Amino acid sequence: MLLHDVTVHPESDRLAREDQLAWKIASVASDKVAVLPEVEDMIINRVIDNASVAIAAINRHPVSAARAQALAHPRAGGATVFGCGPEVRVHAEWAAWANGTAVRELDYHDTFLAADYSHPGDNIPPILAVAQQTNRTGADVVRALATGYEIQVNLVKAICLHAHKIDHVAHLGPSAAAGIGTLLGLPTEVIYQAVQQALHVTTSTRQSRKGEISSWKAFAPSHAGKLAIEAVDRAMRGEGAPSPIYEGEDSVIAWMLDGKKAHYQVPLPAPGEAKRAIMDTFTKEHSAEYQSQALIDLSFRMGSKVKNWDDVKEVVIETSHHTHYVIGTGSNDPQKFDPTASRETLDHSIMYIVAVALQDGTWHHVRSYDPARAQRADTVRLWQKIRTVEDHAWTERYHSIDPAVKAFGGRIIIRMNDGTEIADEMAVANAHTLGATPWQRADYIRKFRTLTEGILDAAEIERFLDVAQRLPSLSPAGLAGLTIALPHGTLETGKAGLF
Repeated sequence: MLLHDVTVHPESDRLAREDQLAWKIASVASDKVAVLPEVEDMIINRVIDNASVAIAAINRHPVSAARAQALAHPRAGGATVFGCGPEVRVHAEWAAWANGTAVRELDYHDTFLAADYSHPGDNIPPILAVAQQTNRTGADVVRALATGYEIQVNLVKAICLHAHKIDHVAHLGPSAAAGIGTLLGLPTEVIYQAVQQALHVTTSTRQSRKGEISSWKAFAPSHAGKLAIEAVDRAMRGEGAPSPIYEGEDSVIAWMLDGKKAHYQVPLPAPGEAKRAIMDTFTKEHSAEYQSQALIDLSFRMGSKVKNWDDVKEVVIETSHHTHYVIGTGSNDPQKFDPTASRETLDHSIMYIVAVALQDGTWHHVRSYDPARAQRADTVRLWQKIRTVEDHAWTERYHSIDPAVKAFGGRIIIRMNDGTEIADEMAVANAHTLGATPWQRADYIRKFRTLTEGILDAAEIERFLDVAQRLPSLSPAGLAGLTIALPHGTLETGKAGLF
C-alpha cells in the first residue's frame, strides 16, 4: 500500500492532476490487476448478503416507493429491479436507486468502521445495474466490486466525515464511480472526472441520522449510487468536474471537513497490487447498527442471569466514543428513549437494543422492533435505566489499525438494587472474523434462507443461490439472472407520485 498525503492547495499552486487524490483513485480503478481468490469468494458472500436483506425489506414503504419510481423509467435491455424478475428492465440509475434502497432499508448488510463509517455493500447495486445494462460479465462485476470496496474502505480509513456532520455516503459516491470505471474499462482521465463529480454531488449533512430518523437513511446511499452512475455518464461524454475536488481552496476538504490546514494520509494499492480491502469488512448477524452487534451477543450471554428485571437499579455500558455519542446517551437525543420512535431510530439506540436483547435472548429483524415490543412496560422501565459512558480503552481499540486489536464492543455492568453486580465484556461480535463463530459461505446462505422464508418460492431461493455462487463465470445473459422475482401478486406497488 502507498500512503498519499492530501492537503489543501491555493489555486495559484495549479496542483497537477497526477498529484490529486481523485487521480490516484482513478489510477487504482484503471489498474487491471487480478482478483485474489479469497476476495472473489467474499464478493459472492456479499452479493448473497445484499439480496437477503433487500428481499426481507421488499414490501416496506420506502422500498416500495423507490421501486415505483424506478418502474416509471423502463428501458429495454436495462437493469433489473429486485422483486420483479429478469424480464422487467429499467434505466440503470433507477435500478440502483430501487435496489440500493432495498438493501439499505433494514440496516442489515456489511460494514466497515475506522476514521469514519460505511456500508461498502452499497457499492453493489449501482455497479451491478450498470453491468446488466452494458452487457458485462460476472467476472467484470467481480473486478469492479473489488475496486468499489477498495476505494471506500481506504477513504474511510483516512478521512473523517462525521466529525464535521457530513454523511458517510460522501465516500460512496467516489467509490461507486471508481468501481463503474473498472467495470467499463474506462481510461484514468474519465474515471478521474467521474470521481470528482460524484464527490461534489454526494456531500450532505448527518441530520438524516439524528433526531427523528426518517426513511431517508435508506435512500441516502442509493441516491449516492444513482448520482455516481450519472457522473460516469457525463464523464464518458467528455464533460469535466469541479477540480481539484479534494485539495482545492474551495473544495470539500477546505470548507466541509478539516479546512485549509487539513492533512490526510490516504492508503491506496500500489500499481499492480491486488485490491483486498473487502477482507477488512464485516457483515451483520443482527439487524441493528454494527456497534451493537457484539453488545447484542453479550446481552444474550448476560440476560439469563437476571431473574426479575425490576430488581435492576441501572445498566452501564462502557464503550467507544462512537457508540456513546452516536447511538448512546452521549448523543443527548431523547428520541433514543421514545417507545413510539420509528424503527430507524430504535436501531440507532443502543439503550433500546440492549434492553430487548437482555430480556429476549434473541434478535429478530421484525419482531424486535415491533411497536408492541418497543412499548412493553417492563422493557420501557429497563430501557430508561440504561446509559453509556465512553471508555478511552474501547475508543483506542475502535480506532486501531491492527485487525487483531480493533474492536467495536464494550463492557456491560448490571447493577442490582441489592448492591450486587453482573459484569462482562465482548470485543467483537460472534460473526466477526475474530469472533467465536466467524461467518463462512454457509452462514450467508442461512441468512438468505431465513430472511426470504415466506416471501420467495422455494424454487426461486435455490435458483438465486445457484446463480450468485456462479457469479465469476456468468455471461452477460446469466448476469440478468442475478435478481429475484416475488410470487405473482405479492409485490407492493407503492403510492402514486409525479413519475
